[in-house]
Amino acid sequence: MADRSFLDWPFFEARHRAFAEEVETWAAANAERLTDHHDPDGSTRALARAMGEAGLLRVAVPEDGVLDARSLCLAREILARHSGLADFAFAMQGLGTGAITLFASEALRRQVLPGARAGTMLAAFALSEPEAGSDVAALATTATRDGSAHWRIDGEKTWISNGGIAGSYVVFARSGEAPGTRGLTAFWMPGEAATVVERIEVSAPHPLARLRFNEVRVPDADRIGAPGDGFKVAMATLDVFRATVGAAALGFARRGLDLLLARATSRKLFGAALFDQQMTQAAIADAAVEVDAAALLVYRAAWLKDQGTPRVTREASMAKLHATEAAGRIADACAQLHGGLGVVRDSAPELLTREVRALRVYEGASEIQRVIVARTERDRA
Repeated sequence: MADRSFLDWPFFEARHRAFAEEVETWAAANAERLTDHHDPDGSTRALARAMGEAGLLRVAVPEDGVLDARSLCLAREILARHSGLADFAFAMQGLGTGAITLFASEALRRQVLPGARAGTMLAAFALSEPEAGSDVAALATTATRDGSAHWRIDGEKTWISNGGIAGSYVVFARSGEAPGTRGLTAFWMPGEAATVVERIEVSAPHPLARLRFNEVRVPDADRIGAPGDGFKVAMATLDVFRATVGAAALGFARRGLDLLLARATSRKLFGAALFDQQMTQAAIADAAVEVDAAALLVYRAAWLKDQGTPRVTREASMAKLHATEAAGRIADACAQLHGGLGVVRDSAPELLTREVRALRVYEGASEIQRVIVARTERDRA
């Protein structure tokens, strides 16, 4: 059983503790049962629908339009500890609709959000391109005016989670109001607007694709935010969800610490428990410190966001950077302590190693987080 004493920290209110209990109860009964790593599409659909039916997606797709960062982080931490695909399904309903929740018209919110909240319509966030990942200013997908009431979108997106199975896409394109990031606009598109060029297979399977938008005609009513405000829309969305990536990493890290403890106390070595070896105790102590440090950084960022702090970019970047890197170190220690079993395909340590690796890359690689933190430190000096 993972430590839950952190819920007594002053970052949380009674409603957060109640929600954490609700998620834990659901995840213990359903997350692993509905996860099939050999069928990520089917699992994602089943998990999203089940979470929708249970009401858990009300946090990721809130009816009142208020994204509570602490609740999002708690959900992702708990779900990731039980199942990486459960965390993925939850997170994408939030990230894929976050721009709509924060910036879309009331009519578009009424059209899109109920299905996402129910888990019956999967959502996707289409920002990255073959030549534009961390460098958003390099986006090449174009949005061209087509009369006064429509746009035509043409271009390619890649590394799109839920790509090919989503019923809702938030797509960012170059509309040309100004150079670089100042000339981007966000649009909503239905699932059929995207052509799947390629499904991408990765080490920890989940729905991922390269997509093409071939002169897709989009009503101006489906624009999200003002023309030219696409970068602001994207960054505001990521500002909420970046710390939640750290929360997912925290959940994986807690799983790793549980596996370390179970192995150390059950395995015999030279006539004694593996735990009695000082090097084993050092590995467990290091993991425990990493977990608590990650939790403090994650929930500080989430608390600040919920307090109305205008920008938590620095704190969210610190949380994501440390938590994801720490999860990788704990997963590696877990595999090492399990010996040969740690590299057996689909064993608990091997699966954990695969699941945590991508967290250091998506929604801003660790190197980008270091740049952000360094620049904010310079600006604060």
